[in-house]
Amino acid sequence: MSITTALSSALSGLTAASRRAEVLSSNVANAATPGYARREVGLRAAVLAGTGQGVSVTGISRDVDKSLLANRRLAQAGDGDRNTRATFLAGVEQAFGTPDSLGSLSARLSAFDSALVEAAGRPDSQARLANVLTAAKGLASGLATATRDIQTAREAADRQITDQVGLLNSTLEKVHALNTELRSFTGMGRDVSALLDERQRLVDTISTIVPLREVEREGNQIALFTTGGAPLLEGNRVELGFTPVHAITPEMTQALGGLSGITIDGRPYDTSGPASPILGGSLGALFAVRDELATSAQGRLDAMARDLVERFAAAGLDPTTTPGAPGLFTDAGAPFLATDEVGLAGRLQINAAADPEQGGALYRLRDGLGATVEGPLGDATLLKALHGALVGARPLSSTALPAGSRSLATLTAEILSDASARRLSGQSDQAFASARLTALTDLEAQNGIDTDREMQELLTIEKHYAANARVIQTADQMIDILMRLGE
Repeated sequence: MSITTALSSALSGLTAASRRAEVLSSNVANAATPGYARREVGLRAAVLAGTGQGVSVTGISRDVDKSLLANRRLAQAGDGDRNTRATFLAGVEQAFGTPDSLGSLSARLSAFDSALVEAAGRPDSQARLANVLTAAKGLASGLATATRDIQTAREAADRQITDQVGLLNSTLEKVHALNTELRSFTGMGRDVSALLDERQRLVDTISTIVPLREVEREGNQIALFTTGGAPLLEGNRVELGFTPVHAITPEMTQALGGLSGITIDGRPYDTSGPASPILGGSLGALFAVRDELATSAQGRLDAMARDLVERFAAAGLDPTTTPGAPGLFTDAGAPFLATDEVGLAGRLQINAAADPEQGGALYRLRDGLGATVEGPLGDATLLKALHGALVGARPLSSTALPAGSRSLATLTAEILSDASARRLSGQSDQAFASARLTALTDLEAQNGIDTDREMQELLTIEKHYAANARVIQTADQMIDILMRLGE
């Protein structure tokens, strides 16, 4: 080997060692940076005319476990889905209340029951009749408050859908722009590791909203599809569409056209069921909250409200009223119609005939809603009948709950128990999804940057650098000797 060859090889070794030190330092500095993938410098022997010419840098590669990354993204989507559902179900349980909590539906029903018993014991007491009216209003108010809470949750879900669709569109635009830059820079042979990191971080953001599948294309390009098969990015990015509403009532549904679904490049897609391409992430969960979970919870409330109304409007219960007239509980002051069950819990009102604030009189709780004059003060017949109607078992008219005969207390206990069971199930699913995400994230971190290993490699590089520098120094001394010999 000539001195020139040795000098050239040593200089290439210094260049390679310097590049490796730069990359390893970047790895250590970004060990905790989200989306950063460990870099490695590719090296190969440089050969010219069959003669070794040192070492050359072939490029910078990113160390990414594609299978683990895909699984972690799916777990991320699942965690977003389960967290959204569990949060809503916990809110439903809070709106309904638990049997041991003050202000729960069962506590309000118990207070109404007790007020009727006490009034039947002293039908002449205006204070006890007033307690019956107050307890009845409290029960109606509890149902109305729970209805408002559920509809507020639907409105919040609708707003969050708007936000997430907007985030999806803006993020897809950024990924598309990075794809364009990567195509250009890759063709120029430049290091695109930082751009790949940023694109991975953006795709991670999308994967929380919808579960997706990433497909690699030539030139460091990628295509994105939801796991349900809908395209998000294939050459050009798609545009997701959604139209928000300002207020939601129980009667509003997507099927009836009152609420918006999702469109992709103007084409409508299902937001529920096996044909939906968005299920499995937070976006699909928000549609489930707005269109399924909330309407189911509202249906259970309305079933309870209907049973309450029909108990006190039963034929023969109050002999002073005409057939078809409303009982103690009314649908916004009017008789209840079986076709108007949806949203009934939010429209319950006490019959104006028994409410002094609406021009009625308390004595009608004792003497009948149709009474024109006050009857015997000691007659508790109607109050006892009202209590019997409250506690007696009767067939359930609503189809929102399983058929069968039960008392209103039993029905209320079933509704509260069901809310608690759904909340516990939701939290269990959320805990599993969160544990799975944590496990995969930890595994990804273990396969990521090991700072101890990086520092050890830096020490090795230091030795390589020193060795190559020593070769250059030796070659310089040899050239100096040769120059002096020629004098």
